[in-house]
Parts: sequence; C-alpha cells; structure tokens
Amino acid sequence: MLNYFESLNPVMQAFLATLMTYSFTIAGSALVFFFKKVNRNVMDALLGVAGGVMIAASFFSLIAPAIDRAESLGQIPWLIVSVGFFLGGVLLFITDKVSSRVLKNSTDKKNFMLMLSITMHNIPEGMVVGLTFGSLIYGGITASSALMLALGIGIQNFPEGSSISLPLRRSGMSRKKAFFLGQISGIVEPIAGVLGALLVLQIEWILPISLAFAAGAMIYVVVEEIIPESQTNKRKDLMAFFTLIGFIIMMILDVALG
Repeated sequence: MLNYFESLNPVMQAFLATLMTYSFTIAGSALVFFFKKVNRNVMDALLGVAGGVMIAASFFSLIAPAIDRAESLGQIPWLIVSVGFFLGGVLLFITDKVSSRVLKNSTDKKNFMLMLSITMHNIPEGMVVGLTFGSLIYGGITASSALMLALGIGIQNFPEGSSISLPLRRSGMSRKKAFFLGQISGIVEPIAGVLGALLVLQIEWILPISLAFAAGAMIYVVVEEIIPESQTNKRKDLMAFFTLIGFIIMMILDVALG
C-alpha cells in the first residue's frame, strides 16, 4: 500500500493526504451523533500527542530539509529559514485576529466565528501538507515522514471537528446540521494541499522558504492552541508526557525511515 502511494504524483499524494486529515474532521464532527460530551482526558491526550508529532515534524520534516535545500541552492540558510518560519507564524496570527475581530456574545455568532476560525486555520494546515508532499520530488524528505506530518495534523483536526458540532448541538441545532457545519470546516484542507504542492513543484527556489513557512505555521498552532488546550486538563503533567510521546513517535519514524 505504501509502495503504491509513493509511486503516485506528489500532487495526488498531497490530495490523498489532505483527504485523510479532512476525514479526521469528519470523524470528530460525527461524535455529535453519539455524545453531547466527549471524555475530556481522551481529547486532551490526543491533542498532546498531536502537538508532539507536529513539533518533531516541524524540525525533522520541514526545517532541517529547508536548511539543506537552501544550502544546495546557494541561498543564505539562516536568513531564508528564519524569514519563512516567521512569516508562517504571522499568517496564523493574522487569521486569529481576523476571525476573532467580529466575535460577539451572541451564541449564534460565537458558533459561527468558531467555525470560521477553525476553517481559516485549516487553510495553512492544508498548505503545510501540500508543501511537504510537493517537496518530495527534490529529495530530503520521505513519503513516510510526510505522511506522519499529515497524521499529526489529522489527529488535531479530530477535536476541532467536535468542538464545532457539539456546541452547535447543545445550542439546539439538529444533529445532522451540526455535523454538516462541523465537518465542512475541514474541506478547505484538500484544496489548500493541492495548491501548496503545485506551487512548490513549479518554483523550486521557493522550496526552502515554503518549508520553513509551513514549520512556522505549525509551531504557532501548537504553541497557541494545541498545547495550551491540552494543559487545561487537571492532569497537565500527564498531558505533557503525551506530548513527549508524540514527539518521540515522529522522531523515530522520521529518523529510522528517513
């Protein structure tokens, strides 16, 4: 199965990988059919693992290859990677501010802005996956490590889907409508993933800065959302260990299979 996947065009790989991340959003949203609440410890543990995976992926699958590629292209590695990394964080910062600017106290508006905010976050997350798979053609990154990066993003999409559908259900919306609005927030990821892959394939010199950009976006999400959310758990020390476990899993797979 993995051999077949590796034989595919990078754009198709990016599309399939982002369909996988989108499927996690669908699964999270589908919890509305079974629960009004989800066990908090399980959700926070999943977030912890996802945060660890994404931190490790940011270095091993994005920043390190970006430095190597910048050197091979005759660029200034520290400058290119620093600029790209910072811009990735800036993009997520802007989306945060834009999505929260019109947030009011109304329940309907809160629900809408929650969905809008997560949808906007999913765009750069989809691009992260697309940029990574698009860069496979240049070497330095393996399909397995790119898949693990996508898996980390997918895992953190699971609670995002439920964080939309469950509040909508609690506010009185039907289960079907709450599910639809929850899962639709993730549909932008396959679109952004394909665009990201196409961009890197067409313009090789932007590969280092685009990989660093993706890393900056991921680290911003981890620091601003994933880890703080998991640390609201009463057993924050245990949740920290789940983050370490996620990092170790990604590091082993990337180093061993890379």
